[in-house]
Order: sequence, then C-alpha cells, then structure tokens
Amino acid sequence: MLVVDDEPVARISLTARLKRLGYRVIEAGDGKAGLELLRRERPDLTILDWMMPAMDGPTFCEQVRRDPALQSSQILMMTGHDQPEQIAEGLARGADDFLSKSASKQEITARVGAGLRAANLVRTIENARDEIQRKQDALERELQSAVHYVESLLPIPGMLLPGVELVHAYRPSLALGGDLFNVVPWGDRLLGLYLLDASGHGVSPALRSAAFSTFLRGDSLLHQVGSNDPGAILTEANKRFPLTEDGNYFTIIFARLDLRSHTLSYAAAGHSGSFLHRRSGEVSWLKHPTLPLGFDCSNTYGTVDIPVTPGDRLYLLSDGLYEVPAPTGELWGQARLEDTICELGRRPLAEVISRTIDEATRWLGHDRFPDDVAVMGLEITA
Repeated sequence: MLVVDDEPVARISLTARLKRLGYRVIEAGDGKAGLELLRRERPDLTILDWMMPAMDGPTFCEQVRRDPALQSSQILMMTGHDQPEQIAEGLARGADDFLSKSASKQEITARVGAGLRAANLVRTIENARDEIQRKQDALERELQSAVHYVESLLPIPGMLLPGVELVHAYRPSLALGGDLFNVVPWGDRLLGLYLLDASGHGVSPALRSAAFSTFLRGDSLLHQVGSNDPGAILTEANKRFPLTEDGNYFTIIFARLDLRSHTLSYAAAGHSGSFLHRRSGEVSWLKHPTLPLGFDCSNTYGTVDIPVTPGDRLYLLSDGLYEVPAPTGELWGQARLEDTICELGRRPLAEVISRTIDEATRWLGHDRFPDDVAVMGLEITA
C-alpha cells in the first residue's frame, strides 16, 4: 500500500505500524510524488493525509478520479479533525473512507482491512471486465470473418449477361444478417436469381441462409431438382428446409430471366417485396399469397411467367427496406418506396438504389435499420 504524508514523523510511524501488521508499504512525502507512485506501482490501498502543501488530500483524490487508469483506486483519507462537514467534503471529492490520526491499532487494522477488501473486489471486477472484453474482441474478430464469408456469397455487380446489368445493396441490421441474394448463371441468355430472408437476426439466420445458398447453386439445382423452373425449385426447397425447432423459416423469391424469349418466370414463398418497373413507368408488384418455406412440406409452388422488354428494371428487395418505422411508429411502406423509385425515373440504376435507401434512412431518422436491408436491381438493356 501507499502512504502519502508530508510530515516525516507521522508518515514513518504509520508505515512502521503497517509493516508490523504484515503489509508491504511504499511512501511519498507529497501529493505529486504520491500520484507518480500510484501510477507506477498501482498499490491496493492509498492512505493519504488531508493537509499537505501544493496538493492537499482532496485535490489528490480529484486527480485520481479524473484519471481513467486510476479512478478505481481505493483511498483512505487521514485527518486530525473528525468534523462531519470535513468528512462529507472528502467523500464528495473522491475519498473512500476516513482514518483519524489518533486511531487505535484495532481501528487502523479494521479500516485498512476494509479498504483492502474493497480493493480486491474492484480488482476482481476489473479482471472480469478485461476478460469479457478479450472474449468480446475475439468474438468480434470471428464475426468479422463470418461477415466477409457471407459477403463473398453475394454476386459481383456489373453486366451479368450481354444486356443485363446488376446493382445491389446489402445492410445487415447486426454484424450478420439473414438476408441473402445471388444469381445462378445457366447460359449466355438464361440466368436465375433469388433473394431469401431467414427469420431472425444475427449469426444463426446468417448460417442458415448460407446453408440454403449451397442448395441454390446451379449444379446443385440440376442434381437435386433436375429443372430450372422456379416453382419446382421452391417446391423441393420446401421439403428440404422445414421449420426449425425454434419456429424459424425462410421467405424467398426465385426468378428465371430468359433473354431468348424475353420472359421473366418467378415463384415466391411468403415473399411480396419484388416488382418490375417497366420502361413506360408502370410498376407491377410480383405478389401472390403463398406460405413461407417449411410450414407445410406437402405444399407446392407455381411459376408465373411475365414478358419483359429492354429498359425494364426488376427489383428484388427485403421487407427491411420498406417496413422501416418513423419516430412516430408509422411505416415507410411499399407505396412510398414505389413513389420514390418512380420519381427517380430513368436515372442510373445504382443512383436509384442508393437514393431510395437514403429516403428510407431519412424516414427512419438514423442509419441503423431495425431489420436487414437487401436490394438487388437488374436492368434489361437488350
């Protein structure tokens, strides 16, 4: 422990008494030297005189409490005046307890013991905090590694095929999200694309989505389904991905774009957040009431075919974009989303998606979305 007192006789006397009690003691003759020793040695307990030149005891306490590295130090203030006002001032300015200079051996032993118990408790808490922080840092590194893996599953934006441009945005609500999207190349004029949403947030839905994406690879679909028909794909997925024990499930839209016939074919399972924005300005939502995957393993999903022409844009998006609440609780909604995209008109696809997310952010009032936001936009140019 540390004894700080400018009176040599009092300091040496107290130090000797403490050493006889079995404590290791270091000394300082003034407040400045005491602070230096406290920073360097980090003693379990500091016994401090009130009256000292240059820096008195209360000022010493204030300096300690302002220093993040020292603020949990235990300080026992010595005084020759046991006035309530003085004790109150000392406690208010940072002392933990008081010790009278005329205290008996028994009182010194008791107060020092109480101070050391408090110091040990604080050290235990600090060590536990540091251990939690180390584990949190390790978990954060693992999460970041997982984030990079999930992001590696996303498609590369740009020209997917001659005449088809892809732009996308992805903002998980936590470090990992349950939304995932990708494209499935099937030839020079034919491709598949999907957007799926695993219920929940965080690591578990992200891992479930990653596992589902393995099933949705082109080679896997040909082997497991034997067809590139969207309805057949979702019907098979419905059998393979039932509800979990915790009641978690997937919603998904799977589409096939055939540039040979200029036909968009799609099937959806509990997903209603996709639409076609035609060159003419007309908006057609791809909505059909269907169950999410896994609710009924005997359920089948049908395929809907619609014609597309050059200049049309297809948007696949998660409900996390339009179901954002304002501070009042009112949702932004699909109507405002549609109005925003229509107002942006024929601006570049990347700008449309970016500014639409900006509008949703303004409605929300901050940039931390309560649900995952995933948007995939395709423009058919030929």
